[in-house]
Amino acid sequence: MTPEEWRAGGTSFDWRGHRMFCRVEGTGEPLLLIHGFPTASWDWWKLWPGLTARYRCLTVDMLGYGFSAKPRDAAYSIVRQADLQEALLAREGVTGAYRLLAHDYGLSVAQELLARRANVRGVCLLNGGMFPEQHRPVLTQKLLASPLGALIARLSSYGTFARSMRRLWGQAPPPEAELRAMWSLVIAGEGMRVMPKLIGYIAERRRHRARWVDALIACPVPLRLIDGLLDPVSGAHMVARYRELVPRPDVVELPDAGHYPQLEAPEAVLAAVLDLFARC
Repeated sequence: MTPEEWRAGGTSFDWRGHRMFCRVEGTGEPLLLIHGFPTASWDWWKLWPGLTARYRCLTVDMLGYGFSAKPRDAAYSIVRQADLQEALLAREGVTGAYRLLAHDYGLSVAQELLARRANVRGVCLLNGGMFPEQHRPVLTQKLLASPLGALIARLSSYGTFARSMRRLWGQAPPPEAELRAMWSLVIAGEGMRVMPKLIGYIAERRRHRARWVDALIACPVPLRLIDGLLDPVSGAHMVARYRELVPRPDVVELPDAGHYPQLEAPEAVLAAVLDLFARC
C-alpha cells in the first residue's frame, strides 16, 4: 500500500489549531497504534488488515509527521504527542479500556500515557529507546540534535535518508519502494524543516527517564516487548536492559529483523501482538 492509498482511507480533524491526519477502521474493542520517528502511521499498513479484522484500530500521524500539520513555530514534545493521542481517543468516543501498540518514538508516548495511568488493558512495544542510557542514535540523528541541525535538515536528500535507513534493517534489505514511501512521508508539508525540533525527543527521554521507566516497571497490565535484535539503535542491547529492569519480562525476539519489525517481519509481529491481546 502506498502512502497515498493509506491517506485515502483516513480523515483529518482539528487539534489545537492544527489539521491532523488519522485513520480509524475495524470493529470490536479499541486498539491505539502509535508510530515512530521519522515517518508516520503508514508504518502500520502491513499489520492493519490483521488487526482491523479483530479490533477497532485508531492511529494518527503525530504533530510534525506524515500527513499531519508540521508548523515551524510549534512546541514539539512527547508530552504533547500524548495529549494528541488522548484527543484522538476522545474524538472517537473511546471512554473505556483500550489496547496499545507502539513503535520507536511512539514507545515514549506510550510510556507517558502509562505514567498518566491511562485505561489500558494490554501493551505491545516494538523497537524503541525505552531506556535512554541504552539508546544508540544513528549519525543523522546526532547531527540533527546538534547545533548543526537546521543545516543538516536543509542538506538532507533521499540518498542520505536511504543510507541511514538501510543500516537499521536486519538481514533482508528494505525494498526501494518502502524507502521511497518513507521519504515521501518525511518531506510532505516541508517536513524536513521541523526535524531538528522533532529530534528533541532524545533529550526529553533523558529528562523524563525516571517517570517513563517507572511506568514500565510498574505497568499493571500485560506488557510485551517485540524486538528485532539486529537493530543497531534499540535491538539486542535494549532487550538485555529490558530484562534487567522490567519484572517478569515478556519478550518476543526476532533474530533476523532490525528496527522496523512491523515492516520486516509482519506475520511474526502480528502473531505476537494478537497472542498477547487475546489474553487481556
